[in-house]
Order: sequence, then C-alpha cells, then structure tokens
Amino acid sequence: MTPQVVDEATRRLPERRRPDVPARDESAAPPEPGRPEAELLIAASVLLADAALTARQAGAELTGALGSWRFGLEALRRPSWALGAAYSCAKALTSPSGLGFGANGGLVGELARIAGSVTYRRPAQVAMAVDAFALRIKAAAAEHPNLDAPAARRLTDAMVNGNRIEALRALRGLVELLGITRALTTISPVMMELLALLGLLDENPVNDAFSWVTLAGGVPTTDPFLGLPSSLIKYLNPGPGRAERTEPDSILAKVLDTSRNDLVSYVNDIGAIGNHGLALLRRIRCADGAVRHVLLLPGTSFALLSNSTPQDVIGAFDGCLRTDTTYTRAARNLLERAGVPAGSDLMIVGHSLGGLTAMNLASDPEFSATYRLTHVIAVGSPIDGKRPADHTTQVISLVNKHDVIPTLDGRGPASPNDIPAGWVELSWLDESYDYPLSHAPQAYSDSLRGPMAHHRERVNGLIRTYDGEITGNQPYMLRDK
Repeated sequence: MTPQVVDEATRRLPERRRPDVPARDESAAPPEPGRPEAELLIAASVLLADAALTARQAGAELTGALGSWRFGLEALRRPSWALGAAYSCAKALTSPSGLGFGANGGLVGELARIAGSVTYRRPAQVAMAVDAFALRIKAAAAEHPNLDAPAARRLTDAMVNGNRIEALRALRGLVELLGITRALTTISPVMMELLALLGLLDENPVNDAFSWVTLAGGVPTTDPFLGLPSSLIKYLNPGPGRAERTEPDSILAKVLDTSRNDLVSYVNDIGAIGNHGLALLRRIRCADGAVRHVLLLPGTSFALLSNSTPQDVIGAFDGCLRTDTTYTRAARNLLERAGVPAGSDLMIVGHSLGGLTAMNLASDPEFSATYRLTHVIAVGSPIDGKRPADHTTQVISLVNKHDVIPTLDGRGPASPNDIPAGWVELSWLDESYDYPLSHAPQAYSDSLRGPMAHHRERVNGLIRTYDGEITGNQPYMLRDK
C-alpha cells in the first residue's frame, strides 16, 4: 500500500502509467477492436484527477486566506479593499463558473464544506473527480468485458450519477442474476472506484478523505462509509504476537517431503500449511555453501472476524493500513525463537495477508537491519502501497486479475499509478473467475504450472541463490498473545 498534496487526506504514489509503455507484464489478450483504448482513458482520468486535486487545493488556499489574521489586519487598514477582495474570493468559491462551493480546510472551510455536502452542493473538484472515476471504470471495462454487461453497467452508471437507491436496486439485480460471488467478482476491478464515488456523493461529509486518497492513487487510511481512521484498528488487534514450535501433520509432512526451491512448490506448501495460524521456517544449505532461510506465511482465515491467531479478518485490515501488526510481531518472534542469526539471508514468501505481512516486515528499518531480506514474493496480496526499507530487497508480486484481494491497496486495473521500476509484477487472467476460488493458492499454482509457466521460470531464475539442500522445515503456531 506517501502523503502528498491537498492536506493529510490526499496521498499519491509517484509513478504514473504512460500511455505508450505497458505498465505490467501481462498475458491477457489485447482489447477487442472498437473498444475504447484503456490507456488513453486512464491518461485522461489522470488529467481530470490532477485538475480536481488542484481545484481542491485552490479552494483550501482561498478559504485559508479569507480566514487568516493577516487579512483581518489588512481589513482594518483598508476596509474597502478588504470588502472587494472578500467578495471576489467568495464569488470564486461559490460561483458555478468558479469552484462551485469549493470551500474546505480550516474550521470555517470545513464547516462550509459540511454545509455544502449535506445540502447536495457539488463543487467543481467533486464533479471533476467523479468524471475521473467514471473514466477509470470505462477503462477497466475494456479489459473486463463483464463490467460492460447491462446489469453491471446499470450499477456503475447509478454510482457515477450518485443515485444510491438505483445503485442498490442494480446491485440486488446483479446478485439475483449472477449470485453473490460472481457479482462480487464482476465489480471487483472497480471496487475502489465505486467506494470512492459513494464517499464523494453521499451526504456524509466525514468520509470524503477515502475518496480523495483513492483519486490520488494512495492507500486510504479511513473507511469509506463512516470515515473512521485506521488508528482505531490497532485497538482491535493489540496482541504482542508469539510463535510456538509445532509438528507437521501427516498431510503437511508429505507435501514438505517433496518441497524444493521453486515458485509452485512454495505456493503448494503455503496451501498445505493452511490459514489456521501456522507458518513455516525453512533452512537451506545452498549450492554456494551459505545457509539461507525461507519464511512461508499463509493468508487470512475468513471463518471468524477475529480469532486467536494473527491470520484473521481484523488482522487483514490491520495489515493493509499499518505495518506493525500482531502478524509481523509473531513473525519476528518466530525468527528469534528459531535462532536465525542476525545478518542471515532471508526470503519471505506469502499468500494474501502473508504477502502483505512480508512487505510490512520489509518496510521496517529495524527488521531490514537485523536480517538481509533478499526477496519478498507476494501471491495475491495488496502490497502496492508498501515500500521496502532496503532498496536491494527484490519484490515480486503475482496477481490473478480475477482476484479481488490485490486491488484492496487502491491500485486496481484502472489505476493510473505504477509500481516502482525495480519491482517485478506478473499478472494474468485465468479460468478461476469467481472469488474466492480466484484467490486460492491452488488457483495460482495451477496457472503457474500451466499457461503461466513462463512466469514460474522467471521467478525461479530470480531466486536461484536459494537452490540447495533443505536441512530443516519447522512449522510454528502463531498466536496473538
């Protein structure tokens, strides 16, 4: 998942997608003839988004100028000038040909913004932001034709128009037509855009920050419905995290007997480990004589909102929004209890929340100073808003584009932002259309063994230094407390 312009609510990633340069290594077929060119639509959405953010900034600066003590002092000295200036600023802030009720920032500006929101005033910056999101949705439909089907288009059009009643009817119709999992999968490429539109166009003035962060390509730190800050999550996920050695069951032991330094093997191992609290540390005597370690971190258990392990739904939300979580603390405890020497070469392979936790560990300067984290391999994980503390850490992200989970970082198919140049992102469309099947380790493993075997070979080439003899496979049970 880097604050930027327009106060603390707006964040931007620095990399912009260029229309003439492919942003990802993808194996999908080109758009059908006659469909809008997705890259041009995204480029247009970038211009609109920048214009919206600039208009919002201008509104904040005008509002701040009107309420400043300097303006008040000057008004005492030159009242006629102050009256004219105040009139001009107020006209610029409220006129439909200007910012269209664009006051924001500061006590007075926020009160004016709230008043405008609850009275259905649509400032110029909101109108441009809505158009930018509409272009993103249209761009995503070029690559995901199901978004252009009448039932799905009815929902997206209603959201763009701010008609929540019609949107609810359209969503109900989509679920009745496709079922809940297929409906979720259909709209998943633009889920963040739809939530951002909801935040911009509802009467709730305190959830707008989610929308502006999403527009700028950042990772939201508030929820899209109530605007609650992410800092509240830490109170729901407060455990210190711990790890206890355990023994593999017969099924896991059988899978581990055939393990090797291979991408598909790692994904299969994670699938066998399961998501009920286990993680696995592997010790390898490599071909060059060095001893290296691989940490395998599974993803989320959706059985309960919260359980006694870090691999729960609360932990997933926490991992998206923060870097210091019960899962990262338990993983550190695992490495300490295992006696992994400081300075050791370490590779972390994680699926879903496990990949997110791997990036959270990588972003910790203290962790990166303790171990030489050579590789992070994230499988189906929303990691694009995270950055490793050590620039030499090789980040590899694998994404099935039917999988909704990797888009939770705000960077879906229609996002204008790219990952850093040094990262390797490999994405594809496969036959496992429905979520959660499209998110399962087995779906990724099947693709990498079959039509995406070239991605497997590329990753195996990047992790070749870990080839060697496996001298230890130790599972650990991770607990919150």
